Amino acid sequence: MRDIPVNLGGYKLTVVEPPAPKMREDANGAQVPVTDRDGATQFTVSLFAKLRVKPGERAPKGEEIKVTLGTDPGPDFGEDVRVELLDARVSPYQIETAGRVNAGLAWRAMGIKHAGPAPAPRPSGDK
Repeated sequence: MRDIPVNLGGYKLTVVEPPAPKMREDANGAQVPVTDRDGATQFTVSLFAKLRVKPGERAPKGEEIKVTLGTDPGPDFGEDVRVELLDARVSPYQIETAGRVNAGLAWRAMGIKHAGPAPAPRPSGDK
């Protein structure tokens, strides 16, 4: 399975490494930009994802994720900025190199946008 849609609406996403063009090493050892099938430059951003909780609750430990973006997000996404992913997807991967297996989730999104105000807490009274 590839490109599984993901709903991260219940998470706070904070930029920890601002967006930059995604680079790879070519056969000569030079760094070259990664492009998609149409030749568009891909970008990467590192985000810290932490579960949103109700007031008084303690959030479990968060996690840093590196996301490949399909579009240039622009200059307004510096460190500590809260964002939302546009069309977020994950693809599981497993690579074996020299007898070692590396596995995980590859995160992708079409882009990012500034997060709106935090959602209002849900009422906790009886109904």
